[in-house]
Amino acid sequence: MIDIHSHILPGIDDGAKNLNESLALLKLAQSDGITHMVITPHIHIGRFDNSAVQLRRDLADLKEHAKQAQITIKLAVAAEVRLDIELMALVKANKLPFIGNLAGANYLLLELPHSHVPPGYDKFIGWLTKQNIKVIIPHPERNRDIQANPFYIEHLKQLGCEFQLTASSIEGGWGDKAKQISNNMLKGNLVNYVASDAHSVKRRPPILSKAKHIVSNLVGEDKAHMLFVTNPWRLTESLFCD
Repeated sequence: MIDIHSHILPGIDDGAKNLNESLALLKLAQSDGITHMVITPHIHIGRFDNSAVQLRRDLADLKEHAKQAQITIKLAVAAEVRLDIELMALVKANKLPFIGNLAGANYLLLELPHSHVPPGYDKFIGWLTKQNIKVIIPHPERNRDIQANPFYIEHLKQLGCEFQLTASSIEGGWGDKAKQISNNMLKGNLVNYVASDAHSVKRRPPILSKAKHIVSNLVGEDKAHMLFVTNPWRLTESLFCD
């Protein structure tokens, strides 16, 4: 399995606090059958002001420690970027780390606030599209506005967005509403990827196998393989070329 969303670089956002926790997360992911991980630290202007240069440097350091710990999981880095009008400057300066490139378009993991879908989201996504950037919305099932009005999913899809569910939402770990929306999106063929969004060993671990089993029972093994392996690899393959 290939996990395209995790917070495992130590000490740079609300994920792993230190190197020991980073290595513990990687060992747990590897034991679950995950072979490749894209680490996606937050870029949240004013809160987590991480840069692409810094993230690549931190990844190289983690790779070396993982090698010393005999961890064989393949690692790459991108970012989970919070929707903010100030991102326009980073886009124009080519300073955002994209999660993939397909058919000449850059793919951006664009996070909505958890509490709501902000006004003007459609105009901003439209502007990104004009910059040849395709948007992937992570964990839409956990957004409160979407939980109250699933119409937003259809509108985001019409804007060209793709969707990544959180594995633990499928299991019920984020409550009944998130689980139900996950199920509805899976049955409606609205999901492109499933990822762990791992932050910690106990509360938010890098575990995909349980969700993959549930998805297999819900929509079939072929579809589950597509969401956990085929689509993630097609999206992120270029990140692992080094």
